[in-house]
Amino acid sequence: MALTNTACLNAKPKDKPYKVFDGGGLYLHVKPNGSTLWRLKYRFMGKEKLLAIGVYPTISLAEAREARGSAKKLLAQVPPKDPMAHKAEVKLGAMEVSQNTFKLVALDWHNNNLDVWSAGYANKIIRCLEKHLFPYIGNKPIADIKPPELLECLRKIEANKKFDMAKKTKQIAGMVFCYGIQTGKCEWNVAENLSGALKSKKTTHFAALDEKDLPAFIDALKRNEARIFERTRRAVWFSLYTFQRPGEIRQAQWSEIDLEAKEWRINADKMKMRRAHIVPLSDQAIEILREQKQEIDMFNTDWVFPSQAKLKNPMSDGTVNKAIQRLGFGEKTKAHGFRALARTTIRERLKYDSEVIEKQLAHKTSNPLGEAYDRTQFLDERKKMMQDWSNYIDIQGSKKYG
Repeated sequence: MALTNTACLNAKPKDKPYKVFDGGGLYLHVKPNGSTLWRLKYRFMGKEKLLAIGVYPTISLAEAREARGSAKKLLAQVPPKDPMAHKAEVKLGAMEVSQNTFKLVALDWHNNNLDVWSAGYANKIIRCLEKHLFPYIGNKPIADIKPPELLECLRKIEANKKFDMAKKTKQIAGMVFCYGIQTGKCEWNVAENLSGALKSKKTTHFAALDEKDLPAFIDALKRNEARIFERTRRAVWFSLYTFQRPGEIRQAQWSEIDLEAKEWRINADKMKMRRAHIVPLSDQAIEILREQKQEIDMFNTDWVFPSQAKLKNPMSDGTVNKAIQRLGFGEKTKAHGFRALARTTIRERLKYDSEVIEKQLAHKTSNPLGEAYDRTQFLDERKKMMQDWSNYIDIQGSKKYG
């Protein structure tokens, strides 16, 4: 006799396990410990086999019968298919899907690039993923993500007027999808289908000081009416004289600097392009460093510009920008803008070749020679250029303005 819902509910445990049959090989296996399990007995290739369907009442009578029907269909196929083998395949497929989520693919891609990226760049990438993508699409199978889902993530960033961040997040997502394609986890790059979907702001470059504002800026830096800490003020001067990236400035270490040779040799792991870099130091830059060293020698720290609060750490990434803001030039430039100022002025005023300038900026260049790993390339020219640039700054600082 076929089971009823009432009969299932009344199947109480006894001293010994027993079975209550529904028909077609389906039965409830009731154990002394109270477990009530759905089982399906069937024959495949002449052998009797037993399929575990699930626990009652989590799996209802109707659902157990549906599972029995599905198993019978598999057995009726030509050639027949073993329901137990099919269940294992489905389970394996679910495990593969769980391992192919956007988050896991992104973390695999990130880990795969750690030897290529600088530590700072790698941290920026992971922070972007964790803040803007993982909370929304991180647990979804990467192959199932559609363009509108990614666009919704980017719209959340745009809602906070962070248009550059939205663009960067889209680029990062695109690189993850490309890696997913390469590793067989997905078949298309969802980010490519969002071309033109994002808003853009008019200015996407770092704010850079105009050459005509340089005398006023230098005067404000000299007078220091904003009462910026001397340690921070030296960092601003050093940024102006060397025009290296803010992250490289704040993480400069005494072990990298040779005051006698007048060189700052930055290790590859600190550089954006993961190539070691030499910064020739002008007389003015050396003077700044000597003053700095005299002040902080007692603190026993290798950081050239340590944090005011925690000497074991470098200064924070916003310190120089805040100093520039206090000087009254926050709307006109950021620390990174010194690079654009130097690039343009050295080319137009000091008449140096672009290849030499780009090499000092540690940029990629159009000339294949400029891409060589030789960090001493154009070094003699760069030494002269850096001194000429510092002299030019000092001349601008002596000019009247208003």
